[in-house]
Amino acid sequence: MDTGNFLRERRKKLGLTLEELAGLVGVTRQTLSRYENGLINVPTEKLARLAEALHSTPNELLGWQEDEFVEYLPNLRVPILGRISAGLPLYAEEQVEGSVLVEVNSPGEYFALRVQGDSMNAAHIFENNLLIVRKQDFVENGEIAVVMIDDNDATVKRFYRQGSTVTLMPQSTNPQHLPQIYDASKTAVRVIGKVVKNEIVFE
Repeated sequence: MDTGNFLRERRKKLGLTLEELAGLVGVTRQTLSRYENGLINVPTEKLARLAEALHSTPNELLGWQEDEFVEYLPNLRVPILGRISAGLPLYAEEQVEGSVLVEVNSPGEYFALRVQGDSMNAAHIFENNLLIVRKQDFVENGEIAVVMIDDNDATVKRFYRQGSTVTLMPQSTNPQHLPQIYDASKTAVRVIGKVVKNEIVFE
């Protein structure tokens, strides 16, 4: 049984509503619904709280045996992308500069992105750093995400959404970088992934 179906069945078996379980875990009802429907992966930091609330274990939620969880996480090789373009597949040969070996904390599809510019230097994301990004199309408000605007090059910013208004917030010591505010009903704003690691060192 996959994680989403397990979450739904376990929640219902315990007589919990989406709102009740979301409150126990510290996420929104919408986020929990996305977990259950398999639209996004459950982040590692929420696995333990979900398991506790559902009287289960992280491995049981993921459908793994105890030794599988240990074996899966280390030493995942991910492609390094110099830039991201909507006109090419995410891992198109023209985009890949190499690869890097990293440890990740949850299953999923990952890529590394080389930082350009100083718009996030106050968050310790500096020029030429490597960011490890988990590919997903949804992030919580305030999380650092890779976002595509109108099918142009991607940007890395803190992501906020309220209704159709999307704000991409820089964190920079350079005052030239201002919040980017979009009406998502008029401008295509697409989350590509969530930044999960920073300052990765090459082998």
